[in-house]
Order: sequence, then structure tokens, then C-alpha cells
Amino acid sequence: MAGLGSELPSGLVAPKLLSWLTGLGAGMVFLSLMQKLLYPYFWNDLWYLLKVVRCGFQLEMYKLKGELVTVLDKFLTQAKKQPQKPFIIYEGAIYTYQDVDRRSNSVAHVFINSNIRSASLLHCIRSCEPRALVVGADLLGIIQEILPSLPEDLSIWGMNDSVPQGIISLKQKLSTVSDSQVPRGYHVTSNLQAPYLYIFTSGTTGLPKPAVITQLQALKSSAGLWAFGCTSNDVIYITLPLYHSAGSLLGIGGCVELGATCVLKKKFSASQFWNDCKKYNVTVFQYIGELCRYLCKQPKREGEKDHRVRLAVGNGLRSDVWREFLDRFGNIKMCELYGATEGNICFMNHTGKIGSVGRANFFHKLFFTFALIKYDFQKDEPIRNEQGWCSHVKKGEPGLLISRVNAKNPFFGYAGNKKHTEKKLLCDVFKKGDVYLNTGDLMVQDQENFLYFWDRIGDTFRWKGENVATTEVAAVIGMLDFIQEANVYGVAVPDYEGKAGMASITLKPNKSLDLEKVYEQAVTFLPAYACPRFLRIQEKMEMTGTFKLQKFQLVEEGFSPLKISDPLYFMDNLKKSYILLTKEIYDQIISGEIRL
Repeated sequence: MAGLGSELPSGLVAPKLLSWLTGLGAGMVFLSLMQKLLYPYFWNDLWYLLKVVRCGFQLEMYKLKGELVTVLDKFLTQAKKQPQKPFIIYEGAIYTYQDVDRRSNSVAHVFINSNIRSASLLHCIRSCEPRALVVGADLLGIIQEILPSLPEDLSIWGMNDSVPQGIISLKQKLSTVSDSQVPRGYHVTSNLQAPYLYIFTSGTTGLPKPAVITQLQALKSSAGLWAFGCTSNDVIYITLPLYHSAGSLLGIGGCVELGATCVLKKKFSASQFWNDCKKYNVTVFQYIGELCRYLCKQPKREGEKDHRVRLAVGNGLRSDVWREFLDRFGNIKMCELYGATEGNICFMNHTGKIGSVGRANFFHKLFFTFALIKYDFQKDEPIRNEQGWCSHVKKGEPGLLISRVNAKNPFFGYAGNKKHTEKKLLCDVFKKGDVYLNTGDLMVQDQENFLYFWDRIGDTFRWKGENVATTEVAAVIGMLDFIQEANVYGVAVPDYEGKAGMASITLKPNKSLDLEKVYEQAVTFLPAYACPRFLRIQEKMEMTGTFKLQKFQLVEEGFSPLKISDPLYFMDNLKKSYILLTKEIYDQIISGEIRL
């Protein structure tokens, strides 16, 4: 006899099952709604985590197998796997992976036959005292000027058939050597901590310093394009100089990692940019600094959205330019990132949030420990409390970005003088013995944990007891329809603490300067302490090779009409305009008759 309740009437099963499924469905809908309300970026963050874990897992697998895999090894793998695939397109010429492999073999054979051995090269890298100098054909004239002052034991190679006396023609040597594979014994890398190359960076102060880029850093950087969704089928347009980490490590290294094709441009051209994209079927391009803004400043023309570009990867894209760029050129995914050449931390905007460099989610903090701390701009150092510890800023406030230095995220510093490396480190920050890297960058973290670049320490200045962000002021002044470029910086004024704001401006073609409108724009959209006290009108802005505005010389020249031939103007609150800065007004400011 069956036990009690061992069977249920069939008529009761369907309603109970339906009720159970309905409850399950309702629960799933509720959880989905709660996730979207409380954790709207959960899936984006999780996907980002999985990509980071994959990269780390791959490196660990290499270690377990006892393999030493570098970017060079990955390139050689691609050359064997797809020898006839275009790797580099430069000035119309196509170079396959095999072509570049053979060419690099020839260069290696030239140096091997010239008795520049691996030990010597390694010593050169470690000491930052080069034994060989390879010079492009267009720079031979410059080298010739300083030839007598160069060390006698320095071998100088010129990429030209005809070279000045004292320089060896590398081009001629290449025609006489083999392009066969170089013996692996000449691959001098012994571990992933070994130097890969040096990249000279100005840092926050002083002369350019050689940042040590290790094999490990190069490997991590080469995964950047992949992390943003690039594939081997992409054609990547690189207009950035290859002496910059973005162009070399992220761009070229990223193409090697993917096995993709890159289109190299000798120099960025805003007028030819989209023509090149269409000509070479570009799907991804790199940007830095003001590149996208230059594209937006070009005259509008038909068919601006008729291209195959789907991704743009880079940094330094302002929010207003970001929106304008998308409206004008179509649905391109802008992949903003943050990372210093010598730094040990990076952020990647994996959600598409306009203006943000990334999100400080829980998953990110598992791998990269960082903090935003209070900073004293007058003393030029972090603020410490009575116990000697640094303090976190509140959300929404700008703070100095510092990154924890440990075995997981080492800082390799600079070659040569160890003091340069030590200056970048902060010790005993939150507890005894901890060490953090001072990035020199100010950032803001909002309530949703998105991070926004605010300014560089060296660019930010203090006036009337307040911190002035040059990027914010430049963005406001640059909104005027007659202004092409605005470069903002602080200048010293006798008997005043801090620095007064000054904006160097260039005008758009066929546009005239309206001083009353500049005044109105400043006082309307900026706090009183941030309004530029002085204007300087220039015909052309001086730029760095990475499209950053030069400020050092402008700061040095100050606001004296005796030193500066450009038109200068002074903010006059009584006339509600900027007026011509004459010698008389300048003298009155210096003497204190006119108060700022």
C-alpha cells in the first residue's frame, strides 16, 4: 500500500508548478531590477575583471612552464603564423610580418658584426650611456652640428646612403648582410624585470628623465587594445610619435599582440585624417591630448560618417569634445584610459561614461591599490595630519593620485640617478612602512566611483587661497566661438601669495578678439579666484610631440610687456572687460597701486 501523500492528484501538479515558476520569474525580475538600481555597472565591472584575470593567468602559466615570453617572442610567433599579412602600412608601402622580421634580422646582423655584443648593449641600457646612436635620414644634419661634442666611442649610424663624415651608413650595411633568423642566444632578456626600452619623460619637475620600461610592462601594455575589444581583423591607425608610450607600447605592441595591421603616419594631419581612414579601411585609431579636438575644428563636409572606424583608444579627451566628436563623426566607441609612462597603475573606461578615465570598482581595487589624498599646493607636498599620516579626500574633491608599490605592482623608476626614482615615492603614507608612487596627477572620484582627470600638480596653481585647475579654465575660455586655443597657467606677481591666472589665446582664422565677451565668459562660468587676470594673444601655440601645450616658457616670461612682444591684456572689473596692459599699468601692478 502506498504511503500517505506519495502521490498527488494530477490536477494539483500544474497549478503548483505554475505558481513556483511564476514566483521564480518574479524573483529574478526583482533581483535584476535591484542589480540595475544598486549595482548598475556590475556586469561591466565583472567583464573588466575577467579580462584582467585572463592577462594575469597567462603570465602565471608562462612562469609555471618555465617559459620567458616577451613582445619579441609574440612578434616572431605572428611572423611564422601569418608571414604574408600586412603588419605596417607607411606612406603607401605595405610591409608584411615577414618583411619586418627579415628587416629586423638584417639590422641585428649589422650590429652583431660590428662587435656591439649583448653584454655591451645590456650595460648601455642599465647605465643609460649609449654606445650606438641610430639616426633617421631627416635628422642627420642636426647630428652633424653636435658631432664634435659627442663621445669618441659612440658609434653613429645614419639611415641614408650618403652620410656625413664620422657617421656610418646603416642603409649600406643592410644591403650586405643576411636577413636570416638571429640566433636566440642574442635575445638578451633574462627575465621579465629586465629593461625593454627607455622612454624619456619630463615628469613633474626637472629635465627629461629616462623611465625604465621592463619586459613585463611592455607585455601588459600590449594587451590594452585587446582589452578594449580590438581583434586581429582590425586596421589600427597610429599618428602618434613612436617615442611616446602610447604609440609604441599600446599601439605597435597592441598590434603585435593581436596580429593586426597598423597604418603609421609620419605626422598627424587633421585635414587628411578621415581620407586616410577611408583609404586604408581603418577600424581603430589612437588619440592623445587634443587630437580629437583638432578633428572637430576642421570645416564640416559631406560624408563625415562614411567610414569604418568603430573604436578610438587614448587619453586626454575633454567631455565637450567627446560629445561633439560623436555627434559629428558617428557612433564610435571612445575608449579613454589613464596611465603614466613610468607609472604602476592604469584605469580603463570600460563603461563608456563620457569624461571619465575609468571606474574604481571593487574588482579594480583587488589588483590596483590607490588613493586620492589631500595636497598642499603652496608647500608642494601631500598634507599630513598630527600623527604624520596622509588624508583621503572626500568624493567630489580633487586629490593627488597615489598608487601602492608592492611585488604585484612594482615601480621600476628611472635609469641613472637613483634620487629621481626616490623623489617619486611617498613613504609611511597611511601606516608605517607602506610605499606609494606619487603620480603627480590630480583626480576626482564621483559618487558612482567614476574617476576624472582634474589637472597636473605642476599646472595647477593657488590664488586667493584656492586651487585653480588650468584645464577647467581653458575649457571655459575655449568655448567662445572666436577662440581657437586657450592655454592657461599661473604667473608670479610681487607681494602676492600663489600665482595669478593668465590665459594665452590664439584666434580662429578671420575672427577678431572681443575682450568684453572674454570677460563676460570668465565671470559667468568661473569663480572669481579662477578668472584669468591676464591675457596673451599669440599667433601660434607651441606644442609638444604628443599634442600637449607648452607652458614652461610662458610661465617664465610672465606678464611683462617689456619682455613680451605679443599683445597683453589686463582684467578690469570696473570696465567689465580686459584692457590693454601698458607699461604704466604693469608698473602700477608691480608697485601695488593696482590691486589684483
